Amino acid sequence: MILTLILDSELPESLARFDDSLSSESSRAVFRRIAGPGNPARAKAEIAVKNHSESIDLITNFGIGHKPSAPRLDLSWDGAALRTEIEAYILLHEVAHFQLAAPARRTVIEFGLGPGPETGDRARAERAAMRFGLEREREEAMASLLGILWETQLGHPALASFLDQNWLEGAARPRSCRGAAAHFETVLAELARGGFVTSCGQPTRTLRQSPD
Repeated sequence: MILTLILDSELPESLARFDDSLSSESSRAVFRRIAGPGNPARAKAEIAVKNHSESIDLITNFGIGHKPSAPRLDLSWDGAALRTEIEAYILLHEVAHFQLAAPARRTVIEFGLGPGPETGDRARAERAAMRFGLEREREEAMASLLGILWETQLGHPALASFLDQNWLEGAARPRSCRGAAAHFETVLAELARGGFVTSCGQPTRTLRQSPD
């Protein structure tokens, strides 16, 4: 859910302000790849089908189990398989969660993070939750950005997810924009330290090996 809607007419200035607020050329380069030509639209029709197929290919290449039907029937991740009748960008977000989860949580419902927006059986997911508060928020932020970087890598409309997941929140206000840019750089640095992205911000196939 977008916290503060950025009008299409305001988006170029907001993107430029966010870019200016970043502290390094390397983080600007990553952001510019995400922003692309500045088109905030989701993929439609044949392109959306192609993107979904590419997301399934990535899931398969990771060796992640998957099955047809929608997460609203019960769960997005049941501990063994992802339900795949959902948009491509959500599938890539789930791939990121698979990478970032501690080994013991990769076989836990919804990776032990509780229900997500698409989870149908919310009570069951809540009972399986193992991460809470700031720890959960930190992992969610990392999964959000890693999923967006997978979209960027695959040529999907990553800017749409960047906006939907509120990475540009406050970009229209100078003081708030500095905070948003710092958050982006902090999470990007955490992903790099874990080996989940390269120094250029390209996602890797790394799976977390450390326990919680």
